[in-house]
Amino acid sequence: MAESNFVDYVRICCRTGKGGAGAMHFHRDKHTTKGGPDGGDGGRGGNIILKGNANLWTLLHLKFRKHIFAEPGANGDAALRKGKDGKDEIIEVPLGTVAKDAETGEIAFEVTEHGESHILVQGGRGGLGNHHFKTSTNQTPRHSQPGEEGKEEWKILELKILADVGLVGFPNAGKSTLLSVITAAKPAIADYPFTTLVPNLGIVNYRDYQSFVMADIPGIIEGAHEGKGLGTRFLRHIERNATLLFLVPATSENIKNEYAILQRELKLYNKELMDKSRLLAITKCDLVDEETLKAIKKQLPRVPHIFLSSATGKGLPELKDKLWELINKEGI
Repeated sequence: MAESNFVDYVRICCRTGKGGAGAMHFHRDKHTTKGGPDGGDGGRGGNIILKGNANLWTLLHLKFRKHIFAEPGANGDAALRKGKDGKDEIIEVPLGTVAKDAETGEIAFEVTEHGESHILVQGGRGGLGNHHFKTSTNQTPRHSQPGEEGKEEWKILELKILADVGLVGFPNAGKSTLLSVITAAKPAIADYPFTTLVPNLGIVNYRDYQSFVMADIPGIIEGAHEGKGLGTRFLRHIERNATLLFLVPATSENIKNEYAILQRELKLYNKELMDKSRLLAITKCDLVDEETLKAIKKQLPRVPHIFLSSATGKGLPELKDKLWELINKEGI
């Protein structure tokens, strides 16, 4: 997923269609000179609708489409003919898209399934024709309703990546390298902080033609929940991951402390993340000797862990087994 092509936040102006006016009409034909009211209702104004599409991975198609308009409804007509409803404007979005009100920040809904549809902004109601206003004391009502005005509202669409496993770690923890080794993804890899500037997705092939999705989230630093580093821009993607894989390199000065900082940042951002299943991976084990690995094992926090080397392949089969077990346990 090219950096320039990944968009996970857009702000759009939505203007729905005005409802059609109800007709004020009385029945007339060659046999009837003074018939009763037969004005039809106006059509509904078009809605703006979000629809989930599993084939989309980004909000790029909305980046330069700031204004979205739906059609107005048609006016009612004689002989109780209802006006045509305005055409709905359907916006397809990737799964994991959250719709919010731009002014209040209130979440309206999340789109999580293919084909799932939600009305983002409602169109105006059509007006009632004059036949609705006929009463025993007023047989010839000479008024009908105008159509309801459409709405104009600013909305925010945010994408939270849907993945089975989310990689969590400081910059240079080996997340991108691991993803490139066990999936077909080709993230940017270099020995400097924040190589990964957008989330990367990869499919991990497992036994018997099974697979699961892994997401490399851009590196977290201490204070990320307050906006430091890449800030909270990508922390929201972790919310949609079923299992979290924490990565800390074997070359770290204090693995236990580094893991604690990562935990704290996630908790301060959203304490519900603490309920997710997790696994701690000690990466870059090829860069230290056996004596160092033995010392590391004695200092590890009490959490399921595994030792890895993306360069040599050490521990990768066992990693897939453990992740598969956690994912399926999470889904029970």
